[in-house]
Parts: sequence; structure tokens; C-alpha cells
Amino acid sequence: MARLAMVVMLIFLVITMPLAQTQEDGSDQVSWANRNDNGKETVTNLQFYFHDTLSGKNPSAVRVAQANQTNTSPTGFGVLMMVDDPLTVAPDPNSKLVGRARGFYGSAGQTELALIMVMNFGFTGGIYNGSSFTIATLNPALNPVRELSIVGGTGIFRLARGYVIARTYSLDPTTGNAIVGYNATLVTFI
Repeated sequence: MARLAMVVMLIFLVITMPLAQTQEDGSDQVSWANRNDNGKETVTNLQFYFHDTLSGKNPSAVRVAQANQTNTSPTGFGVLMMVDDPLTVAPDPNSKLVGRARGFYGSAGQTELALIMVMNFGFTGGIYNGSSFTIATLNPALNPVRELSIVGGTGIFRLARGYVIARTYSLDPTTGNAIVGYNATLVTFI
């Protein structure tokens, strides 16, 4: 169990760049979305946090499968976690909810921590309500900064391509609970 907690801790060495942006009026406010439409393609930048909770009464990430050797593997090779994580505008769990990350991640590396991640990031507010994008990517979890691939989307993000720059905001080594930030850049065509 201690190895699983360690693997989960290493899984979420992911965070975005700081979310605070200075507005045109000079005030500092958290802005989680920005769109630039040039008439041919639209570039959207989203900055948000997801809260991956493995402990407590209502965890948002649960182990659904593992290989026989997972418990003896230094990387947790073969473990598969299913997630339904809330997405917020700031690392505070009580900050504004903007959507949910749903999908799975699993340890795919035998000698180094390498996670396969397939997740859908669905949004619930404003012009993004009902839209989503999907990542399907290898996450080299020990790298301090990682680039994850965006492979598609729905709604306003239909035919999206792009990437996520990710880093960990916080990680509890005892529970494996993590708050993870993403800075996503999506390109869609008109």
C-alpha cells in the first residue's frame, strides 16, 4: 500500500504556470480562459486545477485494476486508476467549479514512472458549457514540466488539437491526494 501511495504521489508531479493574470484595468484576478479568434482558427488558453482525491468517504480516483506484480514494482507497473475529478479556477477546492476530468491513468513503465493518461475534460460554464477536450498521452511523471497531447474535443472544441503544460501544485504523501494544475492550449478551426 505504501508503494501505491508513492506511485500516486509521483503520478501527479504536474502543474500549470501561475493562474493570476493582470486585467486591463490593472487588477489581479484569476482568469481561467482566453480565446483568440482570427477568422481561420481559434486559439484558446485554459488554466485550471483538478482535485484528485484517493482517500476519504468519497474519493474522486479509485483503483480499478492491477497486475500481479504491481505491489512489488518500484513504479506500480500495471495499476489502473479511474477518475472523476472536479476542475476549479484556483487550487482552493472551494474556488469556482468549471468542469470535471473523467477518465483513467495507469502505470505503464517498468523501470521509470511513465503514466498512460486518457481523460476527458468537460466544462460547465459560459461559452464552454457542454464542451470538452480529451488527452491521450504518455506522462513521464518524474519530469518537473511535462507536455501532454490534446487529441480532440467536442462542442466549441470540436476538432481541437493542442497541448497541456503540467506540474503538481500539491501532493499529500500519506493519502496520495493531489491538486494538479493545467495550462491547456487548444487550436480549433472555424
